[in-house]
Amino acid sequence: MGIKTVAIYSDADVNSLHVRLADEAVNVGPPPTSKSYLSIPNIIGAIQQTGAQAVHPGYGFLSENSHFVHALDAAGVTFIGPNEKAMAAMGDKIQSKIIAKEAKVSTIPGFNGVVEDADHAVRIANEIGYPVMVKASAGGGGKGMRIAWNDKEVKEAFKISSSEALSSFGDNRLLVEKFIEHPRHIEIQLIGDQHGNVIYLPERECSIQRRNQKVIEEAPSVHLDAATRKAMGEQAVTLAKNVGYYSAGTCEFLVDPKRNFYFLEMNTRLQVEHPITEYITGLDLVEQMIRVAAGQKLAFQQSDIKINGWAFESRVYAEDPEKYLPSIGRLNKYIEPAIPPSGSVRCDSGIVEGSEISIYYDPLICKLCTHGPTRDAAIKEMQHALDTYVIKGVTHNIPLLRDVISHPRFQSGKISTGFLPEEYPAGFKGHALTEQTRRELLAVAGYVYARRDLRNRSWSVGGGSLSTGARPPTSWKLHVATGADGAFHDVTVTKKGESFVVNCDGTDVSIAADWALESPLIRACLTAEGVDSSVVVQYLDPLPLGFRLQHYGTKFDVQVRTEKQFELSKFIKEKEKIDLTRMILSPMPGSVVSIAVKADDVVAEGSELAVVEAMKMQNVIRAPRAGKIKKVYVQAGASVAGDEVMIEFFDEAAGKN
Repeated sequence: MGIKTVAIYSDADVNSLHVRLADEAVNVGPPPTSKSYLSIPNIIGAIQQTGAQAVHPGYGFLSENSHFVHALDAAGVTFIGPNEKAMAAMGDKIQSKIIAKEAKVSTIPGFNGVVEDADHAVRIANEIGYPVMVKASAGGGGKGMRIAWNDKEVKEAFKISSSEALSSFGDNRLLVEKFIEHPRHIEIQLIGDQHGNVIYLPERECSIQRRNQKVIEEAPSVHLDAATRKAMGEQAVTLAKNVGYYSAGTCEFLVDPKRNFYFLEMNTRLQVEHPITEYITGLDLVEQMIRVAAGQKLAFQQSDIKINGWAFESRVYAEDPEKYLPSIGRLNKYIEPAIPPSGSVRCDSGIVEGSEISIYYDPLICKLCTHGPTRDAAIKEMQHALDTYVIKGVTHNIPLLRDVISHPRFQSGKISTGFLPEEYPAGFKGHALTEQTRRELLAVAGYVYARRDLRNRSWSVGGGSLSTGARPPTSWKLHVATGADGAFHDVTVTKKGESFVVNCDGTDVSIAADWALESPLIRACLTAEGVDSSVVVQYLDPLPLGFRLQHYGTKFDVQVRTEKQFELSKFIKEKEKIDLTRMILSPMPGSVVSIAVKADDVVAEGSELAVVEAMKMQNVIRAPRAGKIKKVYVQAGASVAGDEVMIEFFDEAAGKN
């Protein structure tokens, strides 16, 4: 739009992508949010320093803070968002529910007031009936939200949620409401101008969640019919007009299996998942926000809004998907999926190769979005995009995203907010190899071994080729293990011209691949028993006897041994495992919020031992067994590294220290 921009950043974000892209950039303080991104005086100072005329708050930190809007109004600066009154009314979950009920919007049963303390929360929960949701009145993004099924869990939820809310939003007020079982999380995007016009856009479904934080979103929803979409949209518009709302905003609903819907909350800001609405409507929501803030009327009407195809967003996080814990580190290799000419892939990211993922902020790396004429087409685009997304240096959640997007239940559209715990009751453990995907992995592993062996037998010197003198082999007999079980498979590789035939446990697989040996991406076409398949496998790292490959998003440490190596390996002694059963390790890098025990305390299994916070999320560490505390190595306020020893138990089973 030709508008010059100023980026603000904390000390931790000095090298962030948004800082590089903006025309100017101003430091607003040290990494802690209270001293930088939540500091209204510091941000006002940056505005005065640069002469900025307007502020777009993004979709975090002060984006739903009416005090910030008031400060901007007082400074004569335009806020690219709703007015102070509408934000205060709808950005507060407690107040918004009261307003929604008065506007005859369907709402969830709950207590429409501020919860005073943990005992008050218990009384409310008993009046409503379990299960209940305890959540922060200000903000969103899964922060300060806990489900409770009994009195004990309500008290604990009150403590953790209020602490998270204060840390994330500077506001520890909570509300308690009925938890709707087996719901879908579906939201209606609104856009309104300052002339009284409000329009609803097609819905987004955000039911794939963990810890109440969205993981995969899609637009539209397979669950809604035209009548339900219209009813939800019209209620959302009524609510917005009731408070004089303009700019972009989102009304979130829970929808049960019978399409009964209940107003959940209103986000008075741009949503993280807004790109998928842009995909299916052709509207640029940020552009519309800017035009509305400038006083322009909407250039379209409700009847102009159509649904064009289907779109998905996968939130790519720096986290361990098996433990649901954030990961920190430097991105030493980072290659985003290629954007095809059709524009069917979109990467909204704030980092580049070499960026640091710190403990201070949300671990979101990228919003990976795909679009297609149908839901199946958009899914296939997402599968390919995830397969070609290269991230090294931090643990990431692509394995989970890739598994969910390919899950038969997800592809059928029969999902709910309980999808992840229901489909992965013991937690996500990576892609479980099927007969087909194991054969694909074995075939690619055999191909990789042969290609690398041929390269190692000749190398270039001064631009020419120098050979060892021996005739290069055309076949290899190998033993390959792909899984943690260590089971080896017989694999024979035969080179035929430029192609290879790999025999895996008696089945021939023809493989024609495109792989530059220095590239992490192996694009292979496989034919086995007359069935063709195309896969993209990532070559990540060499191992002493094999290599690490990424297949279906999951990393596999593939062991490859020649016949002689296989025979000799039987005589190698296994390394003794270190006994850590007495030790409580920090599950992630972060800061210690509290320690609940001291030396010589006797604790029961499941008792709270400590709380560690990282990236605005608090994690309760519990006793894995009953026992007596021998030593506490850390204290509240201290920083801890991942796997750092925090607490030690007496070894009572052995009757010694």
